[in-house]
Amino acid sequence: MLTGPFLCHSVSWDRSGPSLVLATPPGAPASLPLENLPAGFGFRLLGDRGARFCLGYSKVPGPKDRRSFPCPEQTTAERGYQCGPCFARDDFRFMHDVHRSGVAPPGLAAYLAQEHWLYVATFADGATKVGTASHRSKWSRLTEQGAVVARYVARADDGRIVRVLEDAATRHAGLPQAVRSAAKTAALARPRAPRDLDVLNAAAADGLRQLLAADVGIDGFETVEEQWDPPGSWEQVLTARASAYPLSFETGDHGGAVLALLGQTALIAVPEGRFLLNLALLRGRRVELGEFRSAPIAVQDELF
Repeated sequence: MLTGPFLCHSVSWDRSGPSLVLATPPGAPASLPLENLPAGFGFRLLGDRGARFCLGYSKVPGPKDRRSFPCPEQTTAERGYQCGPCFARDDFRFMHDVHRSGVAPPGLAAYLAQEHWLYVATFADGATKVGTASHRSKWSRLTEQGAVVARYVARADDGRIVRVLEDAATRHAGLPQAVRSAAKTAALARPRAPRDLDVLNAAAADGLRQLLAADVGIDGFETVEEQWDPPGSWEQVLTARASAYPLSFETGDHGGAVLALLGQTALIAVPEGRFLLNLALLRGRRVELGEFRSAPIAVQDELF
């Protein structure tokens, strides 16, 4: 059984289900499947209150190879989830500007040379964004982001072209490129009707296809009409009408039975009821795993 201490990275999805990606303090990788946990999922937060630690850096030797390295100093994060030296070592720091600068290490340039996809994703409250995914992460990218409905709107020859299209979608269609994880989890407590979300997403996707069909000043892509297929666990989370987990993630013990996941959000059961636990809040935190349980939660009936 995994115990730790561990440094949390993220919730990763593949067709077999979700797993919590972890690393030992020296950097040895570990993974905890988050479905069918017989003892539930429990953890104790370690370190100073709310302290986030550097997640290290990545090197990209080629189009199908990404290598992660732990922070040599095992220090706290300074920007995002990295310390300054690890940010300077990270090949992916070039990712979001390479279509403008043309600057990228050879391995990252080879990674970006593969086929990429442009998508429109809609979340439980109707918030809608544009985003990109490499062909290898075409399904998992949207799954890990916690989209409720999504459509692919273009296939691009490479990652440089798809980022030009993404910027055009933001500039001309007003579609943002990010939605905060806290907003995604909060939206799951009061999701809009599935039909409404599908109509909203379809309209945004159709509008973007029409924009791209006009002259956007770049070749090397084609518009597509393809809908993303979410995991079956989505329905259980969307119909639960659970509240957001109310306890602070600054410190303490947390845990319960994992009923289902949607993106980075877990639907957990504790004695007081079911709650939506935003596991993205564990990113960069040090934890010990075990049969830990949440402190008693005060539950107040809603007034109508």
